[in-house]
Amino acid sequence: MAESTKKWYVVRAISGKENKIKSYIESEIERNNLSSYVSQILIPTEKVYQIRNGKKISKERSFFPGYILVEADLSGEVPHVIRGVNGVIGFLGAEKRGNPLPIRMAEVNRILGKVDELAETEEEMTIPYVIGESIKVTDGPFNGFTGTIENINEEKKKLEVMVKIFGRKQPLELSFLQVEKES
Repeated sequence: MAESTKKWYVVRAISGKENKIKSYIESEIERNNLSSYVSQILIPTEKVYQIRNGKKISKERSFFPGYILVEADLSGEVPHVIRGVNGVIGFLGAEKRGNPLPIRMAEVNRILGKVDELAETEEEMTIPYVIGESIKVTDGPFNGFTGTIENINEEKKKLEVMVKIFGRKQPLELSFLQVEKES
């Protein structure tokens, strides 16, 4: 089969269940021997960092919740099989039960480029704080306290903050992710 007949389509799916639906689509394609028609199924994701119980946790978050990219030749039974998968709402751009419309290659490259770019620059973080600024502690034993930034360590991504505890100023070393700007 010629590779040039395959185009990218966007499948609308139930938000939050993209990974499960992707595996359902893959197994249905395999079960119906349609693997030669579908080459890739992607869920664009980005890495997000959170602080939980004092630990930095990295999570994958869907870049376009509720959407799955499929590179396929939608001929014969392929669109019907994909639409029939549990959790799939339909194809983006199609009238009700009409022919699915492919997305432009420029859009696909932009989406994939954005995903690759996010994977490469995951550790890069800008320093949103300045010395003398008031901040509020959002994580750790001093959660809820307010203080002033005394020093910024860019390499370790830490702040030295003076917090007033029981009427006395106390220096604390906190991560960028443990504080937020006071509003």
